[in-house]
Amino acid sequence: MVRFSIFLLVMLISVSLSAQKKTMSWGDQGNGTYVNPILNADYSDPDVIRVGEKYYMICSDFHYLGMQVLESDDMVNWKVITQIYSRFFHDDWNHNKRYGAGSWAPSLRFHDDKYWMFVCTPHEGLLMSYATDPKGPWSPLHVVEAAERWEDPCPLWDDNGEAYLGRSQWGGGPIIVHRMSPDGRKLLDEGVTVYTGPVAEGTKFYKMNGYYYISIPEGGVSTGWQTILRSKNIYGPYEKKVVLEQGTTNVNGPHQGALVDTPSGEWWFYHFQATEPLGRVVHLQPVCWKEDWPMIGVDIDMNGIGEPVRTWTKPDINKMSDRFLPQTDDDFSTEKLGYQWQFNHNPDDENWSLSERKGWMMIRSTKAKKLREARNMMTQKCMGYISEAVTELDIKQIADGQRAGILGIGNVFNGAGITRIKGKNYVYLEQNGVAKTICEWKSNRIFLKARFNVPENLHQFYYSANGKDFTACGDLYSLHSGDWKGIRTGIYSYNVNDERGKVFFNSFIYRMDDFN
Repeated sequence: MVRFSIFLLVMLISVSLSAQKKTMSWGDQGNGTYVNPILNADYSDPDVIRVGEKYYMICSDFHYLGMQVLESDDMVNWKVITQIYSRFFHDDWNHNKRYGAGSWAPSLRFHDDKYWMFVCTPHEGLLMSYATDPKGPWSPLHVVEAAERWEDPCPLWDDNGEAYLGRSQWGGGPIIVHRMSPDGRKLLDEGVTVYTGPVAEGTKFYKMNGYYYISIPEGGVSTGWQTILRSKNIYGPYEKKVVLEQGTTNVNGPHQGALVDTPSGEWWFYHFQATEPLGRVVHLQPVCWKEDWPMIGVDIDMNGIGEPVRTWTKPDINKMSDRFLPQTDDDFSTEKLGYQWQFNHNPDDENWSLSERKGWMMIRSTKAKKLREARNMMTQKCMGYISEAVTELDIKQIADGQRAGILGIGNVFNGAGITRIKGKNYVYLEQNGVAKTICEWKSNRIFLKARFNVPENLHQFYYSANGKDFTACGDLYSLHSGDWKGIRTGIYSYNVNDERGKVFFNSFIYRMDDFN
C-alpha cells in the first residue's frame, strides 16, 4: 500500500505538470546544447573545479545545513553527492538565531591529492575542511582564523610551495591577500590589501600564463559585473579588466563564480543571476583567451566586454550525456538522509528518525512559537518555473498544540498541514507566523501538496484524503528571497505548547515543469 501510494503520487504530479504549456526551458536540451540557467535553483556563489574528467561544485548555503557537493561529468547536468558538514558549533545555531549567517561564498580547490573547502561565516570566522574523496568523509570544520566580518576566501598554493589566501570584508572589499601555512590550518600574517573597488568580493585565485589572476564580482548582487585582476606578483600591482556585464541582455548582475577548463583546453565560466523568487540561479558561459585575458560570453555590443549567452553548445566533454537534475524525491527507505535535504539551522538529531518506522520519516515535535522558529525543518531548494511537491502524513500520534505539514518559505515562512487543538485534528494554514484552521479532519492520513508558479510568483497549498482529489488550502500567496536565500519547500513538525507528538512522512515527491 505504501509503495502504491508513492507510485500514485508520481503519476499524478507528472500528468498535472505535463498538462502545462511548456513555454520556458532551461538546462540541457538533449541535443548537444543548453539553455541558461543550467541550474534553475538557488545555488548561489558557485565555485567549480575539474579533477580529471569530473567536475565538482559547492555554493553558499548560509543558515541551511550542510554545504552540498555536486558532481557532473558534462558541466551542465549535476547531482548532489554529499554534504561537507552537518552543523555549526555556536549555540545560536541550536535556536534558529543565525538567519542570513553561516556559509558565505565558499571556495573549492584540489591540491596535494586532497579536496579543500574554505569558507567564511560572519561570526565564526575562516573555516576549512578537506577530503581525499569528494564524496567524503570530509574533515571536521577547522577554525583557521576566528574573525568576524570576513567573507569569500580562496586559497592558492604557488609553484614554489608557498600558500596564500585571498578574501574580502563583510559589505564588499577590499581584496586582501594573506600568507597561509601549506597545510591550510593557519594564516601567517595580517594580510596585504591588493585591490579596492565597488563591492569587490567573491575572490577566486588562479595562477596561469605566468600571471596571478584574481576573479571578483563587483557592483552588488543584482546589478554587478565580473572583473579580472592580474599581476606577475601576488601582491600586485594588479591590472584590471571588466570581462562580463549585463549589456543588452536581460541577465542582471552576471557575476561571482568560477573559471574552469575541459581536458581538451576549452574554458568556461560559471556565475549566478539574482532572480525572484527562486534566488541566485546558475549560468554557464563560454570563455576564450585573448592576450592572456579571459573573454567571457559574447561581446554583443562590441564594447570590449562580454555579455551572457542564453543558448550555447555544451562543453566538449560527454556532450550527449543523459539529462538529469539534482535529486529531489525521497521515499525515506534508506538508512541515511538524502543529501538533497538541508536542515534550517542545526538539526536536533534526537527528534527525527528514518529507522523508527522503515520507509517513513519521523519528526518528533519540539516547542516553537511559529514555523520560522521550528527545529528539524527539512528543506529543499525550489527548482524550475512550475513545480509541485506532494507528501503523505500519518498523524495517529499527533499531540495537542502540534503543527505538521508541507512548507513554502522565502522572505516569509508559510506552511499547511494538520494541527491538533483540544483533542481534535484540523487542516490548518500558517502564513508568516499567523495560523488559522480550515476544517476538521477525521482521518489518520492526509496528503499535502505545495505548488509553485515562479513566473507569476503565485503559489498554493492543497490537501487531500486520497492523494488524487486535492482541495486548495487558503488563497494564492507570493514569496520572495529572504535571508539571502531563494524559496524552498519541505516538511516540518513543531508544537506551540510543549515537546509532545510526532508524525510520520511516507514520501516526498517533487516534480518540475520541463524535466518530466
